[in-house]
Amino acid sequence: MDSSPFLTPGQSRLRRELKAERRRKRRLVLLGLLVVAVAAGAGAIAVARHSSPSRHAKGPATVSASVHAASPPPLSADGLLLSKPALTLGGIRTPGTNPIQLQFKYPPVAGLLFNLRTGQVLWQRNPLRRVHIASLTKMMTALLTVQAAPPNARVLVTKQAVNTSGSKVGVLPLHRHVRLETMLYGLMLPSGNDAAVALAQHVSGTVDTFVSRMNHEAAALGMGCTRYTSPSGYLDKGNYSCAADLALLAHVDLQQRRIARVVHTYSAALPFPIKGGKLYLYNNNPLLIYHYPGTTGMKTGYTESAGRCLVATAERGGIELGVVLLHSTAPGVQAKQLLDRGFKDVYHLPAVDEPPIPPGA
Repeated sequence: MDSSPFLTPGQSRLRRELKAERRRKRRLVLLGLLVVAVAAGAGAIAVARHSSPSRHAKGPATVSASVHAASPPPLSADGLLLSKPALTLGGIRTPGTNPIQLQFKYPPVAGLLFNLRTGQVLWQRNPLRRVHIASLTKMMTALLTVQAAPPNARVLVTKQAVNTSGSKVGVLPLHRHVRLETMLYGLMLPSGNDAAVALAQHVSGTVDTFVSRMNHEAAALGMGCTRYTSPSGYLDKGNYSCAADLALLAHVDLQQRRIARVVHTYSAALPFPIKGGKLYLYNNNPLLIYHYPGTTGMKTGYTESAGRCLVATAERGGIELGVVLLHSTAPGVQAKQLLDRGFKDVYHLPAVDEPPIPPGA
């Protein structure tokens, strides 16, 4: 009821007007809340549309969203997923902090001096620069070979192997079988391209399949600079690496006892299916040739494009050092100078009597 027997007519009218005013204010408040809610909903929809573009949208918003969502995984030079490196090279990106700051009159295009066990970099020059590597390629061929086949396996000498160009073992008998370990020596000492092809075919059936396996192994070892196109490195096109990757590969190769034994050898007389029954091989590593004290390996390489290349390793007083020199005018001399500085200046080992290495070697 709007009236009361206890109110005068004027009081009753005033009371009705006050009630009406309160109802009007409540309606205005409710209307305002409704307007705010609608506006907030519209804003949320706009934000959602902006942050989640439709699948058909093409433009900067889509690219930006995908970039910030997740960084692409690192890939090898051959486009394969790259694993964590088998050896971490400390100081590889801070050359100014390396303990040896040696300047050559005619420096190599790229190079590295490092501790084979710890990965500590002692000297560097363009260590991540991709360059042709010639027969240093065979370091990977040797690794896959010893991983896949035993020393006494019999390797068929194919026509493709015999007809391979470049440096050769040279006396491989066509259609005959040769002991695998003899082939491994032929691969690493005189750098036989014919041995590289025969081993690739033995391990993987075809050279192309073996090359694919080489690239997969490089990616698995974390070799981000490296791409292979042959098991020998004779052709430079598309076949390249960098000093940092080759340092890593040297570390892995020397962990294989069979490879370590082969690359430490200056000369070998091996069983071979020819008249006399022996194959005589000699290493072309200048540090072994000139008897650098403590030399343990490892591999030379040369093509016109790659220049003279060398991966050399040595051990003194329990310290194992490695040198990578790519496109060097005198790899033997430069390797000796770097190793001497490393052993003496960094690890403070006593000097030893060393026969000279001729200039240009």
